[in-house]
Amino acid sequence: MPTMSSARRSQWPVWLCWLAMVLDGFDLVVLGTVIPTLIKTGELGFDAVGATFAATISLVGVGLGALFIAPLSDNFGRRKLLIACVAGFSLFTIGVAFAPNVAVFSLLRLLAGLGLGACLPAALAYMNDYAPAGSAGKSTTRTMTGYHVGAVATALLAIFIVPNWRLMFIIGGVAGLVLLPFLWVKLPESLPEAAPTQAAESKTGESKEGEPTAGGSAKAAAAVEHSAGTKQKTGFRDLLQKPYPLVAVGIGIASFMGLLLVYGLNTWLPQLMAAAGYPVSTGLTLLLVLNVGAVAGLFLAGILADKHGTKKIVLLWFGLSAVLLAILSVKIQNEFLLNAAVFVTGVFVFSSQVLVYAWVSQLFPARLRGTALGFAAGVGRLGAIVGPAVTGTLVAANIAYPAGFYVFAAAGLLAVAALFLVPHEVKAADTSVPTRH
Repeated sequence: MPTMSSARRSQWPVWLCWLAMVLDGFDLVVLGTVIPTLIKTGELGFDAVGATFAATISLVGVGLGALFIAPLSDNFGRRKLLIACVAGFSLFTIGVAFAPNVAVFSLLRLLAGLGLGACLPAALAYMNDYAPAGSAGKSTTRTMTGYHVGAVATALLAIFIVPNWRLMFIIGGVAGLVLLPFLWVKLPESLPEAAPTQAAESKTGESKEGEPTAGGSAKAAAAVEHSAGTKQKTGFRDLLQKPYPLVAVGIGIASFMGLLLVYGLNTWLPQLMAAAGYPVSTGLTLLLVLNVGAVAGLFLAGILADKHGTKKIVLLWFGLSAVLLAILSVKIQNEFLLNAAVFVTGVFVFSSQVLVYAWVSQLFPARLRGTALGFAAGVGRLGAIVGPAVTGTLVAANIAYPAGFYVFAAAGLLAVAALFLVPHEVKAADTSVPTRH
């Protein structure tokens, strides 16, 4: 596949990466939609313990995929990895529908998670390779709207399909298989080596009208092929090289806290509200309001990050998240004010984590972008496991309200402290990467 041209950018990669995030959103909620049926019927031998194990091992698979598979995109290219990961996720997800017992069900969820875990950082790295300079914030946040759209669409689909839980997994897997040929045909390769090639194109290989000439295209292809052959392989060891360790630690802590908030709230917000004395129906409605606020927040955060600098906005976003979560510990009697408070909380909480991804894309050079995003997403998935577990412990101890909101507020403040220590720009021996460009 030809490397992307700077002269004209197709919308195909934008939509294809967005659809890859829709698959991630499907995986976020699909297990939650079928677990009640599996426990109630006891099918495959499921009980509460088996369901907890399946849910946990799924998140472990996603985390391992982000940590150990996503970095391969820096060595072999984003396109190849995205195609392979979507294919793996789709096949193993269809396999879940035919699992004979809890053990096989959980194993297939683990294997599907490996592929899906690498999709998110690879897709975000691709979009930041592909996006025009100065638009990393908008590119990242808008791509991540697919995550929430996928989650909402899957929840709505479950209303019509469950208790036929097998069909839920078949539909998710088939959706990934349908996406594959479009990825193969319409997604150009995005390699870090493309940047100097495009610069050379603009000087020697384009006509005055901006159309690439035949000679320029041939030289560009040869340059990419040569640089790809001589490229040094990258990995997590590069994050241990000066000046990256401090950056990696700060980003890792913030990502951990960010996904702790995302998964903790999505899992336990209705129960927290019930513990506060609100009706159960109110808690479910507030969960929807929270996610609607998340989509609005993603658009707003991306625009402001590109305009004012990602570090300023991500610090502000996590700080406001902490304040608003603390406010929710106070019971609000007025229904309109309650919905407004939860909506605004959703605006800041969910996009805070996505801004971390956007900042990672700006702090690290292109050759390390996939590795750094994989690290951030992988460490964050640990927070995704810890968040629901900690909140569940508080629920079991009957202290979830208001203690749960205090825990969430503290997580936001810890993210602020960690990101505050990250420098505005990273200066390596061969590059200086400002956080705003």
